[in-house]
Amino acid sequence: MDDHVTAGIDGSPESRAAALWAAGEAVLRRVPLRLVHAVDWPLDPVFPGVGGQDADRWADQVLSETAQELHGRHPQLEITTRCPTARPSAALAAEAADAALLVLGSRGIGGLVGFLVGSVALSTVAATDTPVVLVRTADAAPDGRDTGTDAGGGAGAGAGAGIVVGIDIHEAGDRVLDFAFEEAARRGCPLRAVHGWKLPPAYSYVPFSDPDDEREIGRSVTRMVEDMLLPWRQKYPEVAVTSSVFRGSPGERLVQESRGAGLVVVGRRRRRSPLGPHLGAVAHAVLHHSAAPVAVVAHG
Repeated sequence: MDDHVTAGIDGSPESRAAALWAAGEAVLRRVPLRLVHAVDWPLDPVFPGVGGQDADRWADQVLSETAQELHGRHPQLEITTRCPTARPSAALAAEAADAALLVLGSRGIGGLVGFLVGSVALSTVAATDTPVVLVRTADAAPDGRDTGTDAGGGAGAGAGAGIVVGIDIHEAGDRVLDFAFEEAARRGCPLRAVHGWKLPPAYSYVPFSDPDDEREIGRSVTRMVEDMLLPWRQKYPEVAVTSSVFRGSPGERLVQESRGAGLVVVGRRRRRSPLGPHLGAVAHAVLHHSAAPVAVVAHG
């Protein structure tokens, strides 16, 4: 039953940012918020003398303090808490199963470098089909203030800034586009669709390329992008949509477009690897270098 937003918290500044962002999103969606703190027991030996009761007590304190802060910002928001005992990535993936959205914190490392995405976040993203948003401490205050609303509603969470979505004409991206358009409609903000293309591999064996051929390929790709966007333009006529079709790396362009954006949306193929969590090259680049919060939507 995907009628709520879930935020994973652990007492860190990054998780506080995630809780603030998630609260703003829950208000926008007019759904409850669930705060989850997973207690990983037994604890690491670097914490000698810390028992299960201590860990549970600390987790309860983190949850209650976070919920209290959010209630102060959003008196109308229904907030529940959960404290499962399990590996964080497994617990968060399980909690995400019946949620509309999972929000996690990720450490920002400054400048244009962007995110430091830890193993828990990567494992959780790879383990759930629920859309996951990663935020940093800076993302809790996109307009210079903490994310929040007054008692009458409305939200921060980058609500006034535009949304950027990366699309791939070679993939079935319905879930990605539906998420991006719905978020833009919810926020009343513009949406920019980005697609990068490359010349076919056979061109690497040709001593010279015909500029006319390249232009024709570009026009053909542009038409396919517009055809892909058309049903969503019709479904969400209130959303102002622009598209950017170019020859080059989509990951680099999405990172550039992320500056000043309220949210970047990327897709990932549902794929399980025996070597562990796997993200595509574009999602990986955006997750690590985006200047805005990133939503990862599973598809395929």
